Amino acid sequence: MATVISSTSNIVWSTSFDRGHALQLLVSRRRFTSKPVVLKKWSGSPGGFSPNRRFRVFCELKTEEMQIRRCSPFLESSLLSGNGALASDQWKAVPDIWRSSAEKYGDHVALVDPYHDPPSSMTYKQLEQEILDFSEGLRVIGVKPDEKVALFADNSCRWLVADQGIMATGAINVVRGSRSSVEELLQIYTHSESIALAVDSPELCNRISEAFCSKAIMRFVILLWGQKSSLTSEGVDGIPVFSYKEIIKLGQESRRAMFDSNDASKSYTYEAINTDDIATLVYTSGTTGNPKGVMLTHRNLLHQIQNLWDVVPAVVGDRFLTMLPPWHAYERACEYFILTHGSEQVYTTVRNLKDDLRHYQPNYLISVPLVYETLYSGIQKQISASSTVRKFIALAFLRISFAYMELKRIYEGIYLSKSQEQPSYLISLLDWLWARIMAAILWPLHVLAKKLVYSKIHAAIGISKAGISGGGSLPSHVDKFFEAIGVKIQNGYGLTECSPVTAARRPTCNVLGSVGHPIRHTEFKVVDIETGEVLPPGSKGIVKARGPQVMKGYFKNPEATKQVLDEDGWFNTGDIGWIAPHHSFGRSRCCGGVIALEGRAKDTIVLSTGENVEPVELEEAALRSSLIQQIVVIGQDKRRLGAIIVPNKEEALISAKALSIIDVNATEISKDKLTSLLYEELRRWTSECSFQIGPILIVDEPFTIDSGLMTPTMKIRRDRVVALYEEQINDLYK
Repeated sequence: MATVISSTSNIVWSTSFDRGHALQLLVSRRRFTSKPVVLKKWSGSPGGFSPNRRFRVFCELKTEEMQIRRCSPFLESSLLSGNGALASDQWKAVPDIWRSSAEKYGDHVALVDPYHDPPSSMTYKQLEQEILDFSEGLRVIGVKPDEKVALFADNSCRWLVADQGIMATGAINVVRGSRSSVEELLQIYTHSESIALAVDSPELCNRISEAFCSKAIMRFVILLWGQKSSLTSEGVDGIPVFSYKEIIKLGQESRRAMFDSNDASKSYTYEAINTDDIATLVYTSGTTGNPKGVMLTHRNLLHQIQNLWDVVPAVVGDRFLTMLPPWHAYERACEYFILTHGSEQVYTTVRNLKDDLRHYQPNYLISVPLVYETLYSGIQKQISASSTVRKFIALAFLRISFAYMELKRIYEGIYLSKSQEQPSYLISLLDWLWARIMAAILWPLHVLAKKLVYSKIHAAIGISKAGISGGGSLPSHVDKFFEAIGVKIQNGYGLTECSPVTAARRPTCNVLGSVGHPIRHTEFKVVDIETGEVLPPGSKGIVKARGPQVMKGYFKNPEATKQVLDEDGWFNTGDIGWIAPHHSFGRSRCCGGVIALEGRAKDTIVLSTGENVEPVELEEAALRSSLIQQIVVIGQDKRRLGAIIVPNKEEALISAKALSIIDVNATEISKDKLTSLLYEELRRWTSECSFQIGPILIVDEPFTIDSGLMTPTMKIRRDRVVALYEEQINDLYK
């Protein structure tokens, strides 16, 4: 416990047996108050001091702790200045942003949360006050700087208040969503050394309480939504439970007492949160692998807040629709950023997304590729369900718009190319003229398509300024479709370890096929997979990034940190990609420096839902089957996992005969029957894994060192296997 020494000489006279202890001077890290001296005659007792010692003189001491409290230097600058500490008029910690926003945008609506009970709406002033009250309430119930508080909840206005309230005390929040398994949440809670828990609802609390109460230590539980009466008594018996409103009320009363009385604040010494203090722990792998708690500092997150405007030039009154889990670093950084620019954030759900797009008509939608794929599929279904004439017209217009936008990219110089060779000036000029002329011919038809067809789509989905896509790769056909109908989609790139954004396409330089230029103060380089040598632009290799947003490291895992973060601050993303070469003229003249990604070199698979999967768990389980010789789990940027399997044909033949799938005299098994047999094997052996495998691709040739598909240490080169079977994989997911 952090305390400040504030004491006078407190002397205890003692007549103990030890001569050297005749006089003791007690020095304590406490502030003392003394009561009258009490004289007692020693009556002696078995095992006590000698009865010859007649008197014992002592002071009865009452201690009053002088606690150190940590606070956000700009948000609570009055507390720091009042204690002689240095206040700041600049952002030093993430919660500092709320004072700035409250002063600039006071009565503007910040948050709209229509689907919780009760439905909520907060102005910027109300949001700042709620965060201040919540943080003070946490201090009242004993949360101290650097302690970790688990925040297991879904996106809502109260999640944001709790998140920022915890940070504002100098504590560290440990975040995860309510849909995670009990085992995963318990693993995160115990590994992070959390001392208390804030949960989304009574339902979640009841689901995890038995495991948590028996295997974890919880100082208290905070219920963000719902009533405490809905909790099962046996689940939280003996553990203090506070509702969200109770924490707010405790904070209000404490703040009122503190500012009404000078004596109240004298019990504490306040110090400022340091920019390099850890703000949050975000776990990346959960039960799909060994837990890796990413330590993000206030500096990391402030970099995102201060440098995303180039990507999303939000202005006062812009409306953002949000539906991603808030523990996802991408969603979190975006929320912090947009709420420093006077924008309005509306919370929605997957179920209500379609209606809310129409109702709220957002200027921006921040989401993962899967959402844009879903919107694309919905629009395609509507077109297919139209009459023959309408369908023909819509598809014809789309073909025209695809061609028009392709030509437009050429003459605007944003046609992505990895060629390092500079085209000649004359050829570039002719190319530009041809694209300009052809685009001019198609332009009237494109404008007509916007008026007759695309305007109806716009009315249904809003997104008048841009859809921001991150957390996975955006499929090319989806990207081009939205470009054709006039809905700007800006793809970005980042990782949890980088807070997360490292690169993004700009509104004025939206290069399809790329993830855009690095954001400010961020560097990229591409190195050879084998040698680590830096490669020139246009060459494919491992992408590395460096900047102020790169994490402090993995919590309690220095070995894993060393594997991805070198001494010079370069973070190994594990992704394969290249940097577009710089051309002075030609169709790629504005593409120089953009980052293009082609897959992942490291094992982690990111689904289009944003979920991270470590495939080793599934592969090890599947290889327990005698029918499977080799397996590579796939699914990068797909909705679900798949697998490439090299079967053990002899064992498969024996098994098929034993199960009467084929005749006992058969010498081979058909591909369809082999596929069905392998499906059953996968279900059998991977049923207890966190994820399941969907479509499978059966290949005859084993992966070998000679074929280049295995390393000398007999590890399968996933990237090469996936590249070799790229066409078959695409067909597999159709």
